[in-house]
Amino acid sequence: MASENSSKPSAPDLPAYLQEPLERQSPDRLESIADYATELAAWKRRQRERELRQKRAEEAVDDEELESLEKREIATDPEEYEDVPTSGAYITIKETKPGYHYYYWQWRDGENWRNEYIAPVNPKQGTGSNTAQ
Repeated sequence: MASENSSKPSAPDLPAYLQEPLERQSPDRLESIADYATELAAWKRRQRERELRQKRAEEAVDDEELESLEKREIATDPEEYEDVPTSGAYITIKETKPGYHYYYWQWRDGENWRNEYIAPVNPKQGTGSNTAQ
């Protein structure tokens, strides 16, 4: 059981414009804010997952493209790449400049999108590595 003279909890790293108004709220209001913050965080995570699924559906290569890569002996398993996460990464095609298309791994890393080069779509267009590193 906490004593009545217990110290005030330390605040997370919040900007003053959030922390100062919170400190002026009643316990009931703070509990309501905490409930809302929890629900808002869950909603934002669902939105991010929906965005990821939608982007993947729009950009991921199809099975035919994956077979083409495998025939060229290019790894299509993220485990074979050092910096690519094994969960959530997918292969997409990016056009780096007009007419130049390349395969990339793409994945979400927090609020950012990351990618890693795989190979040119047309082997005659690039001289990059065609195998996992």
